[in-house]
Parts: sequence; C-alpha cells; structure tokens
Amino acid sequence: MNVQEMDIMNTLNRSSCSTQREISKASGYSLGKVNSSVQILRKDGYLDQEFCLTEKAQRLFDERRPKQAVILAAGAGMRMVPINTEQPKGLLEVGGEALIERIIRQLQEAGIADIRIVVGFMKERYEYLIDEYDVELIYNKDYASKGNLYSLARAADYLDNAYIVPSDIWCRENPFHRDELYSWYMVSTEEDEDSTVKVNRKRELRLVREEETGCRMIGIAYVCGDEVGVLKNRIREMLPSKGFWHSFWEDAAVSGNKMILYPNEVGREDVFEINTLEQLRDLDGNSNQLNSSAIGTILETLQCEAGDIHEIEALKKGMTNRSFRFRLGGRRYIMRIPGEGTDRMINRWQEYQVYQAIAGKDICDPVCYISPENGYKITEFLEDARVCDAYDPQDVQRCMDYLRGMHEKKMEVGHEFDIFREIEQYESYWEGEPSIYIDYKKTKEKVYELKRYIDSQEKERTLTHIDAVPDNFLFVNDRIYLIDWEYAGMQDPHVDIAMYAIYAMYDREHVEQLIDAYFHNACPENVRIKIYCYIAACGLLWSNWCEYKRMCGVEFGEYSLRQYRYAKEYYRIVADCL
Repeated sequence: MNVQEMDIMNTLNRSSCSTQREISKASGYSLGKVNSSVQILRKDGYLDQEFCLTEKAQRLFDERRPKQAVILAAGAGMRMVPINTEQPKGLLEVGGEALIERIIRQLQEAGIADIRIVVGFMKERYEYLIDEYDVELIYNKDYASKGNLYSLARAADYLDNAYIVPSDIWCRENPFHRDELYSWYMVSTEEDEDSTVKVNRKRELRLVREEETGCRMIGIAYVCGDEVGVLKNRIREMLPSKGFWHSFWEDAAVSGNKMILYPNEVGREDVFEINTLEQLRDLDGNSNQLNSSAIGTILETLQCEAGDIHEIEALKKGMTNRSFRFRLGGRRYIMRIPGEGTDRMINRWQEYQVYQAIAGKDICDPVCYISPENGYKITEFLEDARVCDAYDPQDVQRCMDYLRGMHEKKMEVGHEFDIFREIEQYESYWEGEPSIYIDYKKTKEKVYELKRYIDSQEKERTLTHIDAVPDNFLFVNDRIYLIDWEYAGMQDPHVDIAMYAIYAMYDREHVEQLIDAYFHNACPENVRIKIYCYIAACGLLWSNWCEYKRMCGVEFGEYSLRQYRYAKEYYRIVADCL
C-alpha cells in the first residue's frame, strides 16, 4: 500500500464521503488518482463498494493508532533573546495561552493521554504541567551542549506509535488525530533556504541537492510501524559520536538521500514556528512576553516604541553572557544579558564603578546603559569592527601598545581582583563536589607555591582589565576599543598579559613574543618569570571557572582543558627558571 492509498483511507476514516468526487475534494488528490486508489483498496480488501472501510482496514488502523506523544522542550532557544532570559520558549504565550499548553490540549483532544515532555533549560518552569495536565517530565542534562537528537534519545523508549512535537510551535488547527496510518514528518508548502528536504513526485521527502531550495521543516512528526525501529537504531548509532553532538533529531530519520518518513504538507498560515521575538510579535502583538524587562530597558533608555525595534539577532553565545543585536532607526545596538551563574561570579556594582572610572576616556565601545543591579548593558554596535588576530604580529603589537598605554593612565577603582581569592571562590561554588581532574589537589598546591614569588616582586597597582583577551580588542579603521570590563579591578597590570596569552591558547614561543611586544624587547627577567607565574595561576583560575560553568550546564571543550594545562606546565617552567 502506497502513501496515496493510505491518504485515501485516512480521508474516508476522518470524513463522510460517498462519492469519488467528494473524496477528491477532501483529500486533495485528483479524481483520476482517487479512482485508481479506490480500485486497489477494494481489490486488497480495505474498502467495500459503498466506500466504507472494512474490518481489515480497521485492524490496520488499530495497529497504527497513536498511543503517546513526546514534546521536545529542553533547548534554551538562543534566537529568542531577550525573552529566553525570563521564560523558556514552550511557555511563550499566544492569545493568552502558553504554546506548550495548546499543544498538550490539542493532543488530549485527539485522545493522546500519555504525554512526555523532555525538559532542560529552566526545567522548573514546566513542573506545574505535571499536576495541571497529568504529563511526565524527562530531564535532558545535555541540553546546553548538544542538539535535540539527545532530547529525543532520552525519550526513545516512548516512540512507538508516537507524535514528536517541538514546544515552540503554534498550530491554527489541531494537527493530531485519533487515527494515523503511516509515519510522517510535517513540512510547509513555503520554501526555506535553510531546509534540507523537499517533496518529490513519489510523495517522499528527499534531501535537497546543491543550490536547491527545500520546503520549510515544521518539526512535528508521527512514527509508527517499521520506522520506529529504524529511528531508534539510528539514534543509538549516532549518540556515541561527537560528530552528532549538535545534530537535530531529524538527522536520525534520514536514510540514504531521503527521510524514512512521508511528507505531511500544510499551508504556510497553518503552523507557525516561533524562533524570534519578531516572529512572536507578528503572530500576537499583545503577547505578555513582549513586555520583558530587557525590552522595557531598551524602550526607556533609547526612548522608542516596541515596534521600532527590528533585526533582533542573537550573537554567538559568549562564555559569560548572552547578547543580542538589534536595529533602531539607522543605528544598531548590542544588549548584554548576564548568563547562567554569573551573578555569583561577577559583582555588577563593581563593574558599574569600573565603567564610571573609564567613562569619557574613549577606551571602550560607547555604553548607552548599564545596570548595577541586574547587569543589563546596552552599547552602540561598532560597524565594520573586527577582533584582534592573535596570530598576526602587527595586530598583537597594536594591542599590547594599547594595553600598556591604558595601564599607564593609572586609573583607580575601589576594589581589587585577587587571583588566589577568586580561585578559592570558584572552587567553593562546586559545593563539595570534587574536581574532574584527578590530580587537582597536587596541581593547586604547586600553583600556590608560585604565590610566594609573586608576592616577593615589586608591583604597580592600577585598574587592570583582567579579561584583556584577543576577542575583546576591536579594530575599527585606525581605532582600537577594549570592551567587556566586567572582571576589571585593581591588580598588577602584567596580569593582563598572562590573560591574553592563555585565552589565545599560546604555546611557549608565542608567549615569549607577546611579552616582548608589551615591553618592546626590554622585559626584565624577574618580571618575565612573574608573568609565567600569572599564567599558571590564571590557568587554574579559569579552569575552576570552567568547572563551575560545567555544573551550570555550559561546556567549553578544549578551552577548559588548556587552562588546566597552563597551570601545570607553567609551574614547571617557573621551577626551571629559578
């Protein structure tokens, strides 16, 4: 039985049709295709002469009838900034109703009572659904570092005759049914350049070829029959490979050059996927989520209306914060929203004082607003800016000259950044959990031995950036701006050299070139050794920082491992020098 014949059976099961013309109108198939399908269905014993489904057909419906549903709601929805800082995407409201509640209600109206929701980001916000709708929550601890393939894997045991539904979908009409005959994946008739599939003449979803445009992938699917086993096996095969860490679950539904699921086509106005604030605003301009505190801050600071804000775009996820860019009139701006766990790691009042100290000195990007309470910051976006290339000697020399000039301004604030105190502070955030590094205790003891040498050296104290890494130096024409001063405080300015080196993940040769660039080849040997000490200490500092962020669900891959290596390797380098 092909998909066309199953569609005819679905049509007859869901509507009262007594003629082939009525079947054609209800199914969307031509009268000729309906006629050929009806003849085959009658011959195979699924349809009688009165267009009624036989017992054989009913048995097939019983075998493939939907039994359960999996709703994928674990992701942070990074493109949904700034709303996602206050609410997970599944709880966005359209017409006064949360998206996920509408999905649950539609499933239950179709007779689906067994519903599981895979959660991760802001998982606690979904807890009320357990009592309100008698659903079950499944936690995906890898939501921050891996794609939704891993969310579906957590619910793989519940995929037999099951709907798969993303939580950020709004369907005008109920897309679920009490009966289904085959496995399908929902696509829109609307074209989408980011899509990887399109419907072919055989009513299959094949992968798009180079320079082709696919049809918009909705994300809703139904799996039953043989496709259940194929999908589960494919998920099991993909999970161990790092190459699939950022995969979508749909990747597991691909075999050869096509999906194992048939297309379920809907009109462009039937289903809406809400990925951005502007999409939510287009669908429901009165949604409560459009009144977020971040949006309110923009409106008050820049004296504008919500409808004036356009081109909202999430920037690449930072190591500390979430940021997004937006356009207002002829200018673009960046708003920073503090990330997970940063309230424990950064004193926003101290950061505010730093920005007061550097105000008017034309050092950093233009700051329009900064809050000492919640850390929100709005800056003008610097058009045509580029970051420093840490492996371009000219770029590095310009940055070190700029850094040294900034240090020589002798700016002051009322607080310090104590490396060793912060090492202990970050470790305390582990709340008794041991380090993931087996030899952490020994490494820490070795690094602390370097503190005696640091303390024995004469040092100047001035406002030090602390996070003076290549990515925070912006080149705009002939200008340099040093941005992101949230860790800044009073410290030995030579700490900034060490911080630059370890973020750039320099080897020993490049570290020496960096020091020579800052000192113009005139660095005293004792100062050079002191910088080695800072590299070891700062490596341990950021390694501890990465361990805490990992507990918050944020992984930094090679960066975290390299920081720990700096702690160990530069202790040995100092030992060889002394």
